[in-house]
Amino acid sequence: MPKPGLIIWVRVATLAVNTCSIRSCLSASGRAYYKSALDIGCGEGRFCRLLAKENIPAIGIDPTEAFIAEARKRDRAGDYRLRRGEELGFDDDRFDLVVSYLTLIDIEDYRAALCEMARVLAPSGHLLVANITSLFSAGPADGLRSGAIKSGAGFPIDRYFEERSQEVKIGKFRVRNWHRPFSAYMECFLALGLRLMFFNEPLPIGGDPKLQELFKRVPSFVVLEWQK
Repeated sequence: MPKPGLIIWVRVATLAVNTCSIRSCLSASGRAYYKSALDIGCGEGRFCRLLAKENIPAIGIDPTEAFIAEARKRDRAGDYRLRRGEELGFDDDRFDLVVSYLTLIDIEDYRAALCEMARVLAPSGHLLVANITSLFSAGPADGLRSGAIKSGAGFPIDRYFEERSQEVKIGKFRVRNWHRPFSAYMECFLALGLRLMFFNEPLPIGGDPKLQELFKRVPSFVVLEWQK
């Protein structure tokens, strides 16, 4: 039986998938010919399984043993490894697709992680990034369930330009998320010589209608496709 924290994470990932689908990313960007993929921060393997359905062989990495164990349990034919985004341990130019789905917000040294993503990406390869928007991460720790939203006052944003972390409560599960201004991410991508191919702030495409309405009030997710 999965641990309670893992169950909560999977539920959150399900909501995120309904909001920002990798299928939508691949379809919108028109790239469906990838031969090797790396999913950084794969969790319980959800996106590796989705990639497999698109006939894209993928390796999933995550620094959490429980997630890797669950990924291997759910996908016995998959390739899941215990590694960190800041030290991938793969050869240069190894993958023609690298996926970072809701991972950057969890990584303290995101610059090192982005450098690693670019290093293992093959020439002309693509980096798909989905992340929490900086507007959203600059808001209250309880997000769209904040008192300000409930009272009708709106979604408060504060200390936007300050790179910082805050503890976020998801049910009984607490995680540490990192906020950075969007310009910090963009400067790093551009400094690595990557070229922006696709950008979107997707609206929810499924799930609880009440949650859909909440997520339509504030831009929550951003999707970017970069080419090396």
